[in-house]
Amino acid sequence: MFENQVVFSIARHAAWAPGVTTRAAWAEWAREPQPLVANGEPKVAAMPPMLRRRAGLLGRMALEVAYECVGQDADIPTVFCSRHGEVARSVELLRDLARGEPLSPTAFGLAVHNASAGLFSIARHDRANHVALAAGSASVEHAVIEACSQLADGAARVLLVVCDMPLPAPLERFEDCHEQAFAFAWLMEPAGAAPLHLRWRADHGVGTVDPAALPGGLDVLRFQHANKESLVRVAGGKHWTWSRNEA
Repeated sequence: MFENQVVFSIARHAAWAPGVTTRAAWAEWAREPQPLVANGEPKVAAMPPMLRRRAGLLGRMALEVAYECVGQDADIPTVFCSRHGEVARSVELLRDLARGEPLSPTAFGLAVHNASAGLFSIARHDRANHVALAAGSASVEHAVIEACSQLADGAARVLLVVCDMPLPAPLERFEDCHEQAFAFAWLMEPAGAAPLHLRWRADHGVGTVDPAALPGGLDVLRFQHANKESLVRVAGGKHWTWSRNEA
């Protein structure tokens, strides 16, 4: 028996990864996932160049899908979710410290977890609430719960943006799955047509680590694009069940 659940619908969605940029390409990938290549970056043509140049690959991926998903809609609260965030910038800052070099205020400002959310709101002159969230291996599930809580508080729609990258050296040895570069966005709304269900209960068992497994965000993205009936994940001390029905 499940103790908790949220239910929602997706009004619009978008996804981007190097080499996989269209819905058809994502549907093909979902049928037979292949490792995502590590080169290429999105154009983020909708963002003013001065702001766009500040974003690294992780930020550009997040911004690309956010713009594509939200369109011209304004005043939509946003939940940005990334397990690792701009950790590559943080590593570079630590290296500068180790070398006794002065730190760049701009680099520091863009290393924080809500950097992409800030660039997005500044570029769009949008004062809607935004949240930046990280919750370990269950980050995507907690981000969905946060978005659904905002829907429950009265928001008509909430933009969810999920993105991640492989860990940089010397942190790559801490990866517990096959980390890859990707981003996706869902424009979420209260449950209506074709709702998705997310249920969870405590699971304090120690699961085995599979370094070849997809990261949580990509696993959920595959569930969406493959039109699978359900997906079960054990992460962050919880047993998570995604489904397209109430069974």
